[in-house]
Amino acid sequence: MEFTAKQIAGLLQGKVEGNENASVSNLSKIEEGKPGTLSFLANPAYNHYLYETDASIVIINNTFELTKPVKVTCTLIRVDNAYASFAKLLEIYDQIKQNKKGIEQPSYISSSAVYGTDCYIGAFTYVAENVRIGNNVKIYPQCFIGDNVTIGDNTVLFAGVKVYHDCVIGRECTIHASTVIGSDGFGFAPNSENNYKKVPQIGNVVIEDHVEIGSNTSIDRATLGSTIIHKGVKLDNLIQIAHNVEIGENTIMAGGVFIAGSTKIGKNVMIGGQAGVIGHLKVADGVKIAGQSGVGSNIDKEGEIVQGSPAFPIGEYKRSYVLFRNLQKLNSRISDLEAELKKKIHS
Repeated sequence: MEFTAKQIAGLLQGKVEGNENASVSNLSKIEEGKPGTLSFLANPAYNHYLYETDASIVIINNTFELTKPVKVTCTLIRVDNAYASFAKLLEIYDQIKQNKKGIEQPSYISSSAVYGTDCYIGAFTYVAENVRIGNNVKIYPQCFIGDNVTIGDNTVLFAGVKVYHDCVIGRECTIHASTVIGSDGFGFAPNSENNYKKVPQIGNVVIEDHVEIGSNTSIDRATLGSTIIHKGVKLDNLIQIAHNVEIGENTIMAGGVFIAGSTKIGKNVMIGGQAGVIGHLKVADGVKIAGQSGVGSNIDKEGEIVQGSPAFPIGEYKRSYVLFRNLQKLNSRISDLEAELKKKIHS
């Protein structure tokens, strides 16, 4: 699909400098610009590329002052904020690219399932009994949707997502490839035969609106009740959310985070990559947990920043880290002082 500079400027409320009929059909970085592509310039460190790029159209800020002419093949579009404008175009481009509709075959949809208008259900997808799918939902190939699942309007499930029975997914959610929603929580009880008996996990997972979940993430169903991911949460790839966990609104987690069972994470929390939180804890609103930290106790103070394993307030951690780095020197100094003290005692 091609767009002209005039059309793009209209979308962005920008001003064209050059050929308003210049057309593009793809996007590029400004340093890798090719004919027929659209790029942007927002970082001053890349200013020199504007005069070298072969991109057909470049979005720049209204305040940008040219120091020399650009190539005659390059048309400029001036806007208030080049970065924000390019992000807006990316969103439009992504929507166009993903605007699939219809039911591909082979796929299976139970006669008791209901789906809304403008849906896409990809090949080799299985939709079980009593499923309720909203309008404009996109379910890519090889997905599994279990019995009694509900999926809200405008949600996207990419290839290979598995949603177990009775789970609820809200509106405007994005779930990336191979993520599993509603697998059994890790519940086993030791018995007299010195092995473990599985405890049935009969709850579900509830994912509220505007949640995005990365690829290969697992969210376990509750033993009883629900594992809950509240509105606006953003989860990266390879995250484990255990049974009966509750994640507060607008919390974000980087890749490799593990949250153990029945822990309650507050609103607007930020958790760095490879961090872990043990079970049955509470983390207050606005807390920041540094990457690779291990949280082993409640964090009750809102807005607290913690680091380390076990994690503690970041100011204390940094002061302690200075000592960690110098332990060998400190040990040598103590040994020297002990030896000197012994000499004085025996002299």
